[in-house]
Amino acid sequence: MVMAILQCSSSCVILLTLLFALLFIHPISSTSRNALEDQNLNNSHQAGLRVQLHHVDSGKNLTKLERVQHGIKRGTNRIQRLNAMILAASTNDSTQLESPIHAGNGEYLMELAIGTPAVSYPAVLDTGSDLIWTQCKPCTKCYNQPTPIFDPKKSSTFSKLSCTSTLCNALPSSTCNDGCQYMYSYGDYSVTQGLLATETFTFGHSKVHEIGFGCGEDNEGDGFQQASGLVGLGRGPLSLVSQLKEPKFSYCLTNMDDSKTSVLLLGSLPRVKGKEITTALVKNPLHPSFYYLSLLGITVGDTQLSIEKSTFEVGNDGSGGIIIDSGTTITYLEQSAFSELKNEFTYQTNLPVDNSGAEGLDLCFTLPSDATQVEVPKLVFHFKGGDLVLPAENYIIADSNLGVACLAMGASSGMSIFGNVQQQNILVNHDLEKETISFVSTQCDGL
Repeated sequence: MVMAILQCSSSCVILLTLLFALLFIHPISSTSRNALEDQNLNNSHQAGLRVQLHHVDSGKNLTKLERVQHGIKRGTNRIQRLNAMILAASTNDSTQLESPIHAGNGEYLMELAIGTPAVSYPAVLDTGSDLIWTQCKPCTKCYNQPTPIFDPKKSSTFSKLSCTSTLCNALPSSTCNDGCQYMYSYGDYSVTQGLLATETFTFGHSKVHEIGFGCGEDNEGDGFQQASGLVGLGRGPLSLVSQLKEPKFSYCLTNMDDSKTSVLLLGSLPRVKGKEITTALVKNPLHPSFYYLSLLGITVGDTQLSIEKSTFEVGNDGSGGIIIDSGTTITYLEQSAFSELKNEFTYQTNLPVDNSGAEGLDLCFTLPSDATQVEVPKLVFHFKGGDLVLPAENYIIADSNLGVACLAMGASSGMSIFGNVQQQNILVNHDLEKETISFVSTQCDGL
């Protein structure tokens, strides 16, 4: 027995008990699921690189709640360290800033190939960092990966980058020893070190030559064992989007408990029918790789939360603000903002709070075993440029076996993060030329 979330009014949604094996969720006040499926029959997009994405837990016998909990657990160290980094920057604590830290890790994998002849490998997709890298022979310290380690000696297109190259100079930390040597650290305490080089990369049927990447010979940490490397899609010069010189890219993430693949499009923006919400990207000079959003406020039901205007603004010291991140599972709001949301959500939800909760989630409710329907408030993010009304499945995770429904959001400090659960079945378009991000609700498996 499971739950379905259906429309009830302008300020709430209803959970209905159904005898199916999945959690079906319908938008509160947006286009219906059937209409979204119909609109995608007319979808089209310009030529560009198309890459399929798979959730790291795809194929595993897990409920959606379990997948969310696994993702939260994977990202715990990263969230804590990123918050510490923001705090250190705002307080000028140099002891915490010895080596720049990037988001790293991730929840979605992309399949690509490297070298000539091409060798396929899965890589973590990460919008919170820049460097592209894979493990390379000879490896002084390498973690176990799902594919053979890349051997640059077997590729005719491998070429070392000099210490005076533009990409070498863009590294946050490098030395010069028989070429440009790099070190790149991540928020989960993983580190990759090795030689910066160029190679031919293959995405689907498309080859791209002379892409700068890290040939990692010393790689530590357990954040990447589901992949053989990482592809950074951040805003810095080392990222794939910057090296392709393509100012536009987009991704669309399917429901994480769905077996269908998600998609990344580089060099094109799909044309999808539906209301498009466009908001300006904000720059943070102290953390230039992140995609900061222009969030003005949040509404629960019909009540706009009393959140200080400065909460989601980037401070002069680099603190605050909210980034969008494909590699973070749930949305984290600055502590005071989350407290407001949690209190209002609890007040408007006519369900008892489950104090035992679910690991990693701060607010859960007990589902009545004999109820045919229950109500939960709608959730709206007010961006500069438009309001994003989230489908209920993008913030409520119900598990009928455990008898709970949990809010897929948490508290943070230093900065806020708009996570990938909230981005499910929303086309996220990045236009780096116009410095904007747009959202369009759609069925991602139809793109």
